[in-house]
Amino acid sequence: MYSLIIVLVILASLLMVGIVLIQESKGGGLASSFASSNQIMGVRKTTDFLEKATWGLAIAMVVLSIVSAAFVTKTTVEEAPINITAPAQSTDAENVPTFPAAGTQNSAE
Repeated sequence: MYSLIIVLVILASLLMVGIVLIQESKGGGLASSFASSNQIMGVRKTTDFLEKATWGLAIAMVVLSIVSAAFVTKTTVEEAPINITAPAQSTDAENVPTFPAAGTQNSAE
């Protein structure tokens, strides 16, 4: 169900991108290329449809995003019990490796 909701959100977002690009902006936008067809359909009707489609898709995206939160798979991590009885490792002060002093060299002569 979660995958279906995600696919619907992606589809709505792609449709939203297309509709926003078609809408008439201050510079004319892509809608200016449909000027000849505006005489048949009417300018106001296409503007109303694009505006309603934009609002509808925006509301659909918000609702689907909220609904998708309900269908997110919840994974539980089983915590491993802490082993309290394990002895802590400590260093033995008497068992420290010794290194030759600086300046003395062991030669095999």
